[in-house]
Amino acid sequence: MEVILLENILNLGNIGDKVKVKNGYGRNFLLKQGKALRFNKENIEFVNKQKDKLNKKNIEVKNKFKEIAKVINNKTYTFYKESKDNGDLYGSIKPKEISNLIREKSNAEINPSQIILKSELNKIGLYKVDVNFHSEVKAIISIKIDKIQSK
Repeated sequence: MEVILLENILNLGNIGDKVKVKNGYGRNFLLKQGKALRFNKENIEFVNKQKDKLNKKNIEVKNKFKEIAKVINNKTYTFYKESKDNGDLYGSIKPKEISNLIREKSNAEINPSQIILKSELNKIGLYKVDVNFHSEVKAIISIKIDKIQSK
């Protein structure tokens, strides 16, 4: 499926680019989320007319994400979890839990889909986690997992 991008998307392209994507990704994500239009003559003309407005909107979104990134970048968020004697947790920490903790501690709205886990967070320790806000805005946070102190 060929689509025209309405916003900059990491590892895919910039506003106005014609890109070829798999049908499911195009239909279920790009078109549904309003991030792209099907590639045809009318849509090319539409995007060319709207390019300035789309770029302006993209800059506004990028600036908003830059503010959030400033707030959370290089911060450490601590989870207290029950664990086995060898340090393994009884389950792993998911992006949704991380986004909830960030919202609670830093008052910053982050989507779980923006949190990139390089490995499962299922042991006691300190982990570096990437937060991908925008194709040009990223932050790195630390997740510290500690054992709950038994009484």
